[in-house]
Amino acid sequence: MTEPPRPPGAGDPGNYPPEPSSYPSAEPPTAPLSGASGPGDYPPAGGYPPPTGDQPPSGGYPPAGGYPPAGGYPPPGGYPPGGYPAGGYPTGGAPGGGYANNEDKTWALVAHFGGAAGMIISGGVLGWIGPLVALLARGNQSPTARAHAVAALNFQLVWSVVGLVGWVLSCIVIGFLGVGAALILGAVFGIIAGIKANEGQLYRYPLSANIIK
Repeated sequence: MTEPPRPPGAGDPGNYPPEPSSYPSAEPPTAPLSGASGPGDYPPAGGYPPPTGDQPPSGGYPPAGGYPPAGGYPPPGGYPPGGYPAGGYPTGGAPGGGYANNEDKTWALVAHFGGAAGMIISGGVLGWIGPLVALLARGNQSPTARAHAVAALNFQLVWSVVGLVGWVLSCIVIGFLGVGAALILGAVFGIIAGIKANEGQLYRYPLSANIIK
């Protein structure tokens, strides 16, 4: 039997059919971006779907601490100038450190300015008279007026005693130092306290003692 003709070199060992010059890519073909609609086309032909409601609000995300802020919201009208005092306002006073009526304010000014005037007139020994008059006249009717009168009376009593001792010791030079200190401090701090009382604030005298409560 006769064999059919073979291509040249087919019977030689090591001769195999030629391999293709390149293999097809493993990546799926991508559709063109212009107008074609296919699996790899972005954005989709119909556009993105509308929001579903789980996106953040238009104003952005809430603050890190959430609502309300850690310090809370300010009261209506904002905080008063200088903030609230640590110890609060005197019992019976109006909100903001004021007075319930003009009579309370008048007697508070009598207590402070009267103490300063008494120290100046008497030479540093009678500054307690003005606060004592205010305490007796209005202290039982108004807790606010009483608080001012007691603060002024305690301070003026201390420095009236210092002034009196200074006068007793005036035979020696050191006595005049006590008189001068009582006169100056009693007048100066009494005026300062009167100015604060006119603004509706209870002034805390320095170098004082709680003799009267």
